[in-house]
Amino acid sequence: MSPFKSSTGLPENLAATLCYLLPMVGGILFLSLEKRSRYVIFHALQSLLAFGILAVAHLLSSAVPIIGLLASALLALVGVLMWLVLMANAIQGKWFKLPWIGNFAEKQMQRI
Repeated sequence: MSPFKSSTGLPENLAATLCYLLPMVGGILFLSLEKRSRYVIFHALQSLLAFGILAVAHLLSSAVPIIGLLASALLALVGVLMWLVLMANAIQGKWFKLPWIGNFAEKQMQRI
């Protein structure tokens, strides 16, 4: 466990993992609660953005007949794999950034 505590009282790596454990909800929750840990804020933003984009992609794929079904299945697989990788890296205390989304989350974190 991380020796550093977030403003929620949880170790930083545990708080960051919880951002991913409950996709989007965890991100919103920790964005509203966290006041000082840049590590937790980054993972909350990345979670919110990544799973928000994934949800929109699922919604759009459902509008396409036949191919949309295959796209939806692939999105589900990508979503589960992404979820596992993000949680594993967060609990280990790594600043793992998804391509594009991680950079965008980092830029948004600078504004907060």
